[in-house]
Amino acid sequence: MDAVEEVKQRLSIEDVISEYVQLKRAGRNLKGLSPFSPEKTPSFMVSPEKQIWHDFSSGKGGDMFTFIQEVEGLDFKASLELLARKAGIDLEQMHGQGSGNAKKKERLYEALQWATRFYQKQLTGSQAALEYLLGKRRFTKSTVLEFQLGYAPNTDDAIVKFLRTKKFTDAEIKDAGLGTKRYRGFGDMFRGRIMVPLADPQGRVIGFTARLLVDDPNAPKYINTPQTLLYDKGRHVYGLHLAKETIRKSKFAVVVEGNLDVIASHQAGVRNVVASAGTALTEANVKTIGRFAGDIRFAFDSDRAGLAATERAIPIAQKVGVNVSIIDIPDGKDPDELIQKDPKLWEKAIEKHTYAVDWLITRYEQQLDISTGQGKRQFTDIILKVIRGLSDHVEQDHYVAELAAKIGVSSDAIRSKLRSSTAENTRLKRTKTEVVKDDSASIEQRKLEQHFLALTLLQPQLRDYLNPLDDGMFEQPDARALYEFLKQNPKYDGTSTPPEALPVKPDYVKITSLVYDELYRGLEITELQYEAARLQTQLVEAYVKRQKAALAQAMATANDTRTHQLQIEDKRLNDLLKQVKVKTVRGA
Repeated sequence: MDAVEEVKQRLSIEDVISEYVQLKRAGRNLKGLSPFSPEKTPSFMVSPEKQIWHDFSSGKGGDMFTFIQEVEGLDFKASLELLARKAGIDLEQMHGQGSGNAKKKERLYEALQWATRFYQKQLTGSQAALEYLLGKRRFTKSTVLEFQLGYAPNTDDAIVKFLRTKKFTDAEIKDAGLGTKRYRGFGDMFRGRIMVPLADPQGRVIGFTARLLVDDPNAPKYINTPQTLLYDKGRHVYGLHLAKETIRKSKFAVVVEGNLDVIASHQAGVRNVVASAGTALTEANVKTIGRFAGDIRFAFDSDRAGLAATERAIPIAQKVGVNVSIIDIPDGKDPDELIQKDPKLWEKAIEKHTYAVDWLITRYEQQLDISTGQGKRQFTDIILKVIRGLSDHVEQDHYVAELAAKIGVSSDAIRSKLRSSTAENTRLKRTKTEVVKDDSASIEQRKLEQHFLALTLLQPQLRDYLNPLDDGMFEQPDARALYEFLKQNPKYDGTSTPPEALPVKPDYVKITSLVYDELYRGLEITELQYEAARLQTQLVEAYVKRQKAALAQAMATANDTRTHQLQIEDKRLNDLLKQVKVKTVRGA
């Protein structure tokens, strides 16, 4: 038995999901409020019989692994590791690697958790540390507890001695990033500092950020845990374990520079806030945050480092498939200062975010003298480098025109400079990636496809409604595959052949059956016909809308011959739309 099947044998889907969603019995199934969208009427369904879940509000669904991927923002491997831990399965032992990294990681997690408790205990005995956190920073006791803040005493080996009593070796203490070799021997990595635990998306401590309690010009104000088996600075997003639910529901994330800014924001009630390691934003950071929302807003300083960070963020965001904007903080304050003055000012600043490209253009326009030839050259060099990183040609063209208008030259001159750029001009390379954007249009399309296929799968007498369609009208790969199977097998009754025999993921077929059971079972055939006709028309309308948008873009640059071809295609689309609308009226 492989690891996936072993996990499914030991865990039930209802037990896994009930840790995140309050489920209530609804016939053979279980129902609850969607964890992916705010709603008052439960539309989230779990089928213990089929071992699947389906969220009617977003159209998402799958098995326990896909649920953990969605709710925790993990890839499949990480979701398997998480569920294996819940099930008490040693994955490396199953693969014959019992002496590998899994056991070592668990020891490091354990050491870091003991260290967190130790530092919390030390905080209660340090008046200076408490005064800093509760007085100067104005954190409440509940906030200090929620973020597990602590204090590392200013001694040589306090944490080392403590962990030795817990049977950890010096090698394990070093590997956890808690100890280091000094001239007096092996001792503590952190001394005389406020300790801020760094956690992974599941809330397990993987390292620390440590701030000096008493500022010393000869010592760095902040130091982080070094790179370890658990902690990777380029991948870690501070506060995500506490912010991810709010990020998912608000559909945007705010990224700040400092960990203490995150804590201040959460205390003020703005909880969709996280931090990267300063302005050193990486693609891994953006991907991690992007699993929860496609809208990321940065609150970086508007100094040179902030400008550079914004320039780096734009091509990364284009590659990952998220939207990036910038939050301007009044009077050059940081979020913590603004919150201490008035939390409402922080909320207003977040609401007034500016799209990153527009923000950069404005900042450089203020810094450079674009009335001179040299200023125009510098301005266009900087902004065109950003424009090259944009994947959408219409958006590129918009900023080419805007750039030309700002410096008083022709758009052709700007386009010529854009085209003539070479690798020596630091051209940004873009990798085309297929990104499923979870916007409202995508959600509605997904639900539309599922509902239509639910009818045609379980009611063979409705298969004629497949005829005017083609596979291009289905955006989801599983929906497309099921459509093609039903077209080729018009007499298939939807139940006689096991789902595994279909050329579609079995879970998708189970979800489609669940949709039919919940929405359509028990309706008269005339009602089902009307619903199939209505959904068919909506599928065609959505397809025609997408195709016409592409045609309009193509016509803008087409020659006469190509324009004629595009006009023929436009007429075909109009005829297709008329055909299904006439059938719908007759059916009604």
